[in-house]
Amino acid sequence: MIYTITVNPAIDYVIELTQLTLGEVNRTENYHFLAGGKGINVSQILNQLEQENTAWGFVGGFSGGELARQVAAKGITSDFVEIKDQTRINVKLKAGQETEINGAGPEISATEIEAFKTKLQNLQEGDTVVMSGSLTPSLPANFYQSLIPVIKERGAEFVVDTTGQALLDTLAYEPLVIKPNHHELAELFTTTFANDDELVVAARKLLDRGAQHVLISMAGAGGYLVTRDHVYHANAAKGTVVNSVGAGDSMVAGFVGTFARTKDPVESFKIGMACGGATTFTKDIANASQIAAIIPQIEVVEVS
Repeated sequence: MIYTITVNPAIDYVIELTQLTLGEVNRTENYHFLAGGKGINVSQILNQLEQENTAWGFVGGFSGGELARQVAAKGITSDFVEIKDQTRINVKLKAGQETEINGAGPEISATEIEAFKTKLQNLQEGDTVVMSGSLTPSLPANFYQSLIPVIKERGAEFVVDTTGQALLDTLAYEPLVIKPNHHELAELFTTTFANDDELVVAARKLLDRGAQHVLISMAGAGGYLVTRDHVYHANAAKGTVVNSVGAGDSMVAGFVGTFARTKDPVESFKIGMACGGATTFTKDIANASQIAAIIPQIEVVEVS
């Protein structure tokens, strides 16, 4: 079983209008509500890969009820902790250019945090926990890190989709996979890369610190998979980029979902690249047919 964690999900209130005039009454032309969250995106891709999963997190209030309803409508199994405060609402104004007003997130009490942590006791050997997305202001900065010892004690694997020092702090616990892009990888070592060989050297340093697999996404230049003994490169899928939101989540889901089934990192890399590419070519998270159409484009080559 794969569990995805989104501690600060949101309802995105998307408003479309011809133009926005500040200080005046503006009329919408169209609007809709979308359930958002990086872990929810991962679950959505896992469903398309027919990989059993459950979405964990915190939801509350009428907005939390709507989010849970939309998650269920997508066919995602969830087991959220209900909180007293409201799930945040993000406002996306589309009037020529897009303006975003994102909520910080709800207050989560100590009792609600403990209710969430008890779920980890149900983990079994072979399970994987994917933690991704921002924390609410009321959660401690080390919240994700505090979950890892329990996850490991239960014999489960974990993935934390984060960057910077927060990522480095997880490496000693041997995450199944980490996925910095090439810019984030350079920032980890406060450097720049003159060529891909230097990029691979940096990735190996992350393996030395404990990561089991390192994925490096490079947009139109494809991506790398670096393991203890091998380095692989994959080309980027070809298509019209419509949406970059969720592409990284899709790549992580493709890798984790395939690895859970095959234990083959190369096949997992290929499917991850296909999932990420497919999502960039659609307005929403990619579906199974869109992913299947991209897979033949992805060629994975071992780099000597």
